[in-house]
Amino acid sequence: MSQSTKISEGEAEYDVPAAGKPCKTWYKVFGDLEDPARKRPLVALHGGPGSCHIYLLSLAKIWENYQIPVIMYDQIGNGNSTHLPEKVGDMSFWTEELFRNELDNLLRYLRIDGDYDLFGQSWGGMISSAFATYRPKGLKRLILADAPASIPLWIKSAYKLRSELPEEVQATLTEHEEAKTLTSKEYEEAISVFYKRHLCRLEIWPEELIRTYATLKNDPTVYISLNGFNEFIIIGYLKDWSVIDDLHKIEVPTLVINGKYDPTQDEAVLPFFEKIPKCKWVRFEESSHLPHVEEPERFLEVVGEFLSYE
Repeated sequence: MSQSTKISEGEAEYDVPAAGKPCKTWYKVFGDLEDPARKRPLVALHGGPGSCHIYLLSLAKIWENYQIPVIMYDQIGNGNSTHLPEKVGDMSFWTEELFRNELDNLLRYLRIDGDYDLFGQSWGGMISSAFATYRPKGLKRLILADAPASIPLWIKSAYKLRSELPEEVQATLTEHEEAKTLTSKEYEEAISVFYKRHLCRLEIWPEELIRTYATLKNDPTVYISLNGFNEFIIIGYLKDWSVIDDLHKIEVPTLVINGKYDPTQDEAVLPFFEKIPKCKWVRFEESSHLPHVEEPERFLEVVGEFLSYE
């Protein structure tokens, strides 16, 4: 990072009466939002659900390369934002609306709600796509990276890839799922085979990714509540989630990204391409679920050009 890069951090108060305590959303800005000559900022939403901003830090190069301010934040329950472990499993609390409202609150707090772009990765893309269907007046461009248009499509994709794992790995997964021994070492090792093929295909995972998963493991409240046990057993709030019926409401130019080996296979993102009126789709042939990590140079070029085009 250049020494001349302006980096700032802060917290936005987020009023959530059902939380029973004050809540704050932590954010980090690369660039100067107060500069009257600045370009339209990009707000990045992390995935998980239950991860944090750390694994997206390479997106700061969009500021370096294109002078587009980049804003990252930790969603409520995650990272540096307010944690609510007492709400684990409460599906009336952990809803899509909670996260859409948080995004809206942050945009207003930073005074950029009249002019901004959105980048959502995985679960962050699910929030972003749903948010965009409400046609927020300040949204100009939308990027949906490795995000499914519905959870049923995601599950179908995941099981398609699972069927291509070595037979002994599939057998181990099934055996422990039937026995409900999902915390066993054998099951975790079998799941890791899937992750190494379809989450991040790099031989050595970057430190930012390792740190991100450490934070999720330290407090899995959001993951358990929204998702469930893992990518194959989704029993949380999101189990029937879909944005497909509302995609025609998205009016802004949209870029859809996925990887060849992504759990978000082509059929899981196809509804975006078919139903969003102004949509471009780019698939990364050497990537799985994290093209910004696996093919960083091409990723930054694709995203940077999309954001810079007028």
